[in-house]
Amino acid sequence: ILEGLPEPPFSSEDYMMLYTTIYNMCTQKPPHDYSQQLYDNYKQAFVDYLKDTVLPSLREKHDEFMLRELVNRWSNHKVMVRWLSRFFHYLDRYFIARRSFPSLSEVGYTCFRELVYQEISGKAKDAVIALIDVEREGGQIDRALLKNVLDIFVDIGMGPMDYYENDFETPMLEDTAAYYSRKASSWILEDSCPEYMLKASFGTVSKLLSYFLMVKSLFYILLLFMQSEERLKKEKDRVDHYLHSNSEQKVLEKVQNELLLVYENQLLEKENSGCRALLKDDKVEDLSRMYRLYSKVPKGLEPIGSIFKQHITDEGTALVQQAEDAALSKVFIRKVIELHDKFMAYVTDSFQSHTIFHKALKEAFEVFLNKGVSGSSSAELLATFCDNILKKGGSERLSDEAIEDSLEKVVKLLAYVSDKDLFAEFYRKKLSRRLLFDKSANDDHERSILTKLKQQCGGQFTSKMEGMVTDLTLARENQTSFEEYLGQNSDANPGLDLTVTVLTTGFWPSYKSSDLNLPDEMVKCVEVFKQFYQTKTKHRKLTWVYSLGSCNISGKFGQKTIELVVGTYQAAALMLFNLSDRLSYTEIAAQLNLADEDLVRVLQSLSCAKYKILIKEPSSRTVSTTDYFSFNSSFTDRMRRIRIPLPPVDERKKVVEDVDKDRRYAIDASIVRIMKSRKVLGYQQLITECVEQLSRMFKPDFKAIKKRIEDLITRDYIERDKENPQLFRYLA
Repeated sequence: ILEGLPEPPFSSEDYMMLYTTIYNMCTQKPPHDYSQQLYDNYKQAFVDYLKDTVLPSLREKHDEFMLRELVNRWSNHKVMVRWLSRFFHYLDRYFIARRSFPSLSEVGYTCFRELVYQEISGKAKDAVIALIDVEREGGQIDRALLKNVLDIFVDIGMGPMDYYENDFETPMLEDTAAYYSRKASSWILEDSCPEYMLKASFGTVSKLLSYFLMVKSLFYILLLFMQSEERLKKEKDRVDHYLHSNSEQKVLEKVQNELLLVYENQLLEKENSGCRALLKDDKVEDLSRMYRLYSKVPKGLEPIGSIFKQHITDEGTALVQQAEDAALSKVFIRKVIELHDKFMAYVTDSFQSHTIFHKALKEAFEVFLNKGVSGSSSAELLATFCDNILKKGGSERLSDEAIEDSLEKVVKLLAYVSDKDLFAEFYRKKLSRRLLFDKSANDDHERSILTKLKQQCGGQFTSKMEGMVTDLTLARENQTSFEEYLGQNSDANPGLDLTVTVLTTGFWPSYKSSDLNLPDEMVKCVEVFKQFYQTKTKHRKLTWVYSLGSCNISGKFGQKTIELVVGTYQAAALMLFNLSDRLSYTEIAAQLNLADEDLVRVLQSLSCAKYKILIKEPSSRTVSTTDYFSFNSSFTDRMRRIRIPLPPVDERKKVVEDVDKDRRYAIDASIVRIMKSRKVLGYQQLITECVEQLSRMFKPDFKAIKKRIEDLITRDYIERDKENPQLFRYLA
């Protein structure tokens, strides 16, 4: 029947007759029990058939014809085993079970394995690998045939995969490695980096998936590489496996190793098409493909991350160098924001937000954002940028949405700046000017950035700034109460419109206060407000900061009256000329009780700047102690109201000094906290823990920490161990 020769039909009666005969032979009492003989003859029937019929037919065929014959003979053998097992089923149920012999099916398959498989498997393996290579080169093959042949390698083990893995998979993997090693060595010389990756993805992975993908989810890897619906359809049709699914990962690893790992550095460093060139030319699609390929290779992304980091560092450093030009330094932060947006898009889109590239971006920005920029720090420039956005008439004219977006990005950049405390102090200085001189464009934006800073840096970072904003709200309420007080006490009215802003000392930057001799009109105003404030509280002391005050005074120049908007110092100086026509520098200084530094700025603004309200003798651009000043009655201007600003003071030096002072306190507090909890600690460990605690706000200098340790020793907070000078003890 198996050989296809003419044979009478096999009926159910024939089947029952055979089964009954075997049953009768096995159920007789010894010596008429023929179970053992039947079991032995069952095996011999397979041996004779395989030797006499199967092996000769396989030996006379080669290559694909031999594979077809092998598939046919294996299929016939399974039929033979199935039917003979049914005929001799009684043996399986009783005789074999009691004797613990191999089952009838196992005997049948073992015969095929020992007689046919052992002889033919080597030739079958070579023939299958040859056909795989043909398809790799674009040829057409019978995939169903290969699937059936490889099923023999799997099934012959009757469960374990040893025969498939040792006799086929291992040689196939070696051939795969050799094949793609040859391809890679050719492609790396001929192609650019994008072309190489295109071949690696389309020419390799799609074919490999066609060869052995069995797990449905892995089909979607194809979607990453295919560009058209037609190609997707063709690739989906080809996902008709013939290798076992266990081979999938092993083959991929071989191909990835040969195509990607072996030539990774050479591929990424290609002069005009490597990773740097792709970043430089904004080749988003090629970068995405590079990520997809190397993300599946162990540690394959690390070299790309290093190149990405270096490229960003180079671009950022170039911006820093360009910003040495004063004009370009004004747009430095805007350029940095654009740079960050650009590379963050790469991280999220091309690199799928992988942690390696987030880390590379962070480290690169930390490198160049902590360099000096045209004599300023990035912390100062960020604060100035925010000021330009948030103040009225700033250089950055943006919509509300654009302002919010810019503030969000500034806060993100601040995360890369090590001197966050320096930013906080500069920002606080500029915030104070916006709040006190009513230059803030929108209170909502002011609160919004404080919320963002609080989320980024913690509540302690913004506590003083939030206190400043709250102070202004309370000050407005206080001013309303003051006006009600004046309305109820007409005798107390000073005769001038007076607005006083009461601030909490701890929240605001420190300001220089002076014991200015005020004009009588202003003295009365101060006294009236003091009386009012004592009705509200007697436990607070008012310190008047005249340098922050402003006055609107009327100047009569001939027949024309011009309203002058000036500072308190300037107003006090001008009021002197109501009583004197001409005063010397020395006389003005004595009457105002102002320091020379402040007085020079006041007189320069009134006599040497755009609006010459005073005439200086001799006429020059600078003020000296020998000069004389007189009221310029002939002054005129087309405007009825003019603002006369004081010459700006460079506050950078004072801000830096204040920050250094605060840092000393912070280092002291950190050291004491650490020593109080640890009691005894080594020098190096103390330094390390101190740096770790303070690094969220600034990067402390080792020398500064050492100096603070010495200071704390002299103040009896800690002491050195007498036997080991590198060991410190906390003194309660």
